[in-house]
Amino acid sequence: MRIASLGHAFFAFALIAAGVIGFVGLQYAALWQPIPRAAPALADVCAVISLACGTGLLWQRTAAASARVLLAWLLLWLLVVRVPQTLLQPASGIWWSACQIAALAAAAWVLYVWFASDWDRRRLGFAAGKGGLRIARVLCGVALIPWGLAHFIYPQNTVSLVPSWLPWHLFWADFTGVAFMAAGLALLTGVCSKLAAVLATAEIGLFTLLVWVPIMARGHRTVFHWTETIVSVTLTAAAWVVAESWRHQPSAAALEDRSTS
Repeated sequence: MRIASLGHAFFAFALIAAGVIGFVGLQYAALWQPIPRAAPALADVCAVISLACGTGLLWQRTAAASARVLLAWLLLWLLVVRVPQTLLQPASGIWWSACQIAALAAAAWVLYVWFASDWDRRRLGFAAGKGGLRIARVLCGVALIPWGLAHFIYPQNTVSLVPSWLPWHLFWADFTGVAFMAAGLALLTGVCSKLAAVLATAEIGLFTLLVWVPIMARGHRTVFHWTETIVSVTLTAAAWVVAESWRHQPSAAALEDRSTS
């Protein structure tokens, strides 16, 4: 296996889980919703991409190709599906989904840079080098800002998700919204961006642990609960990968030493 970091492993396994659940019930194609009504078969394709690329990211021989395919598919989905949908139907669910794909693409881009082959570096040098990492961080920043704004546009929805045992529900809704926007601006400007990425990862992770894990543990799970839990776990993993992008790029020798057959 080819494990470059904990974030890499977490992201790969999250993609695998999303792909498996997509096959169990295509209405759970959570990472890619909403699927265009004119092409429902895309749900199958997305499930295959999630499962195949998540699995491929874990193996030495397929990591580079898997990262390349995943990044290409996410960018295609973002530019061909999500951006037009956002322009034509500027509803909250649409732009939220666009930001979600942008965050996943950011993580895929980091892994692509890490695992890029000689072929990638020769032909796509900018995308497979420091320029690619910069674009990945900007994509993540672009995703975080609307997430923060949503806390103020839909305060009641946000407040309703704050655990009942926490005091000052409105304060936490506003605080986390400001935190998302501040982290997004930091990633866009490069000011304290590494710290911002780490704190954003912690925020998304805590939201997963404090909101969705208890809901899932209580039972009576709906499609909405499954969808939001899968998305939250995968976005935590994606943010983790972006936060790790400031590490020195793993050398081929180091990755080989970590791999096991």
